[in-house]
Amino acid sequence: MSIRILPDHVINRIAAGEVVERPASVVKELVENAIDAGATRVEVATAGGGKSLIRISDNGCGIREPDLALAVERHCTSKLPEDDLSQIGTLGFRGEALASIGSVARLSILSRHAEEPHAWQIAVEGGRRSETVPASHSGGTQIEVRDLFFATPARLKFLRSDRAEATAITEAVKRLALAHPEIRFTLSGSDRTTLDLSAARGESGALERMAQILGAGFRDNAMPIGGEREGVLLSGYAGLPTFNRANSLQQFIFVNGRPLKDPVLAGALRAAYSDVLARDRYPVLALFIDLDPADVDVNVHPAKMEVRFRDPGMIRGLIIGTIRDALAREGFRSASTGGLATLDALRDRAAAGSFTRPPEPGTSPAWRSWADPAQTVAPDVSSAAYGASPEAEAPRPAMAEAGFAEALSAFAVLDRPSADARAHVQPAPEHLLARPLGAARAQIHENYIVAQTGDGLVIVDQHAAHERIVYERLKAGLEGRAVQRQMLLIPEVVELPEEDVGRLLARSDELAEIGLVVESFGPGAVAVTETPAILGRVDAPKLVRDIADDFAEWDASTRIRERLDHVAATMACHGSVRSGRRLRPEEMDALLREMEATPQSGQCNHGRPTYVELKLSDIERLFGRR
Repeated sequence: MSIRILPDHVINRIAAGEVVERPASVVKELVENAIDAGATRVEVATAGGGKSLIRISDNGCGIREPDLALAVERHCTSKLPEDDLSQIGTLGFRGEALASIGSVARLSILSRHAEEPHAWQIAVEGGRRSETVPASHSGGTQIEVRDLFFATPARLKFLRSDRAEATAITEAVKRLALAHPEIRFTLSGSDRTTLDLSAARGESGALERMAQILGAGFRDNAMPIGGEREGVLLSGYAGLPTFNRANSLQQFIFVNGRPLKDPVLAGALRAAYSDVLARDRYPVLALFIDLDPADVDVNVHPAKMEVRFRDPGMIRGLIIGTIRDALAREGFRSASTGGLATLDALRDRAAAGSFTRPPEPGTSPAWRSWADPAQTVAPDVSSAAYGASPEAEAPRPAMAEAGFAEALSAFAVLDRPSADARAHVQPAPEHLLARPLGAARAQIHENYIVAQTGDGLVIVDQHAAHERIVYERLKAGLEGRAVQRQMLLIPEVVELPEEDVGRLLARSDELAEIGLVVESFGPGAVAVTETPAILGRVDAPKLVRDIADDFAEWDASTRIRERLDHVAATMACHGSVRSGRRLRPEEMDALLREMEATPQSGQCNHGRPTYVELKLSDIERLFGRR
């Protein structure tokens, strides 16, 4: 078959297959046009999940009559100054969207420019364009898209249900609304509940818009993010590690106002939170990267959802470093939702009448106090594991326990001294009550420390808290000196493709700094002569192949450092205070003080909270006192 030029209508439909993937793609392109037009109000209406109807109305600058016919032609745009693809300052720039949509649907554009006496209208149906005619419209632009893919019915089979497509449209609008809090967005239609995002301005406008979309809880559990490197600015808000989700749907990243789903940036987020989140949990955040348009290529993906940075390593480092700085600054905080969830659980159980009854005669309470001065022992807070001394491990008799050994009625038990009452014989020191985690008052179930603060109480998971403290100590040791290496008696020879060997040898000095020494062993192999001592016995071939894969994918490797961190986390888990270990009062207070001084102590190495705080006012409301 000879080569021929495809007809225009086929070319347009092929282009539409790249740009118009689903109804949400149409909404994204048209809302971006409205934003580029300077709109302060954008209204979106849909029906049938966008398959039957999409209507976008804005109060932007509008389109002049001579430009309206050109607007629906391919590769016609007003947004590319001097045809310079390196200076793209708008969301749209290719001039493909309207032509592509008009080739597969029934498209109608009604627009009035501020300098013209009336509006003009044009229609495109399956690629066939009508004449431009006068019309009535107050100002701005209204675009209607009906019967999407009627001209390419095979594409309809690949669309999902109306509900799923409507949800995708909602997510597309939310992404754009996050980047532009100064614009009011309204989303309505017969296939959805109306969403009205009012404009938010001022210094707190961005956070207010995030709260509108990510939930009110985000406002109380977000850390401000701010950093700059080589002219690249990073800003936004990121959630505390304990404020996390089971998927990445609430992660939003914008580059020069453009919402992206970029694997390089996603990898940077995972690395930034690697110390404080389990691998199956994801932080909630909205970050904005602003840089010179010449340093980023936005023309590498048909839907403009991915970009290519001139220096991706610098961008990755900026994200990781800035987020980790914020975590170190505010990592002591734990999500406020923890205490609220605890109160909700207590209310639910109280309403259901499912609390257990007081202890039966002859039993001991499940918690202990140290009010008896005879039990006081000299503190030993220098140990890496609190309570490691034999005295701490041995059970201590409580003065009140003898009374429980007698066969008494439940009421009689309440009339006698109890361990609960003796917890307050020695008042808590005022200077400790003023500390963030307060003064330790009791240990319950031999794992949870109850501390009293000036305006509430704190419950601490002693194992999770000390695990974080020990882990941070180990990491500080790794950062403070060169990683010790162990020499292999017999070098491990690892066969690899020549290009992987070249990448490894090019970074051999860098690898040696973190304890891995590799040498050339012919054109298709390397010899491993030394490995990090902290790793102990290691599968050197597997480790080297993983690093080679990292170099091939990212041109940088964090594999060994991640391995070291993982080993440090494992050591911290085994070397920290175990659940079930009885602690002395001095040890409990010492643990609280170290938590206050340790970065990221609000969560353990797996992203779980180390403590829950309950305000006295909330507790009083729980009992109907307020």
